[in-house]
Amino acid sequence: MSTDFTLHAKGREDTGKGASRRLRRLAGEIPAIVYGGKKDPAMLTLLHKDVIKALENEAFYSHIVSLDIDGKSEDVILKDVQRHPAKQVVLHLDFLRVNKSTKLQTRVPLHFTNEDICEGVKIGGGIIAHTMTDLEIFCLPKDLPEYIEVDMTDLELGQNIHISDIKLPKGVESVALSHGPDHDLSVVSINKPKAVVIEDTAPEAPVSADDSDDSEDAGEE
Repeated sequence: MSTDFTLHAKGREDTGKGASRRLRRLAGEIPAIVYGGKKDPAMLTLLHKDVIKALENEAFYSHIVSLDIDGKSEDVILKDVQRHPAKQVVLHLDFLRVNKSTKLQTRVPLHFTNEDICEGVKIGGGIIAHTMTDLEIFCLPKDLPEYIEVDMTDLELGQNIHISDIKLPKGVESVALSHGPDHDLSVVSINKPKAVVIEDTAPEAPVSADDSDDSEDAGEE
């Protein structure tokens, strides 16, 4: 896969929570780390606005990224993103160096197609239940897919699609399946809709004036 993303970064020596807060508040930058390969981990800073723009594209999460560090380029993949729990702010990024001749392990998103016309929904009236939204794979960097497609056209009511049912791109292997058939997990299923119980809410019969008088009389002795 060709490199479609480039981020510019600077090396940093000032570390710690206080330094990270100053970066975000004063310089509009965020801390990051790049590790892996035969090099030592490197502490970096990137412009927050550039990171936000890149993260808006789903492909960024599963692409080879060209990371320009003080003028020297390294091929990496995004491994982790730390976000503020309440604000639209990225706190930290982790990048992993990749080698063209070494298989990498990462997660790629699953794209479910033909959901609206699959047999279990269109004919059976079933409800789609996704149990996985991405898949952990390993492959050479050149074979890294942007996403993996799951075709649901023929899925019937009560049926599942498992990892082994997915047609993986050439050169791509499932990490789960490499551990044996017991790890062939369900990815998506079509379930029967739950029955809706409608309670009988018929109004009570009105009490007549005579009945009311009789009731009051019965209570007096």
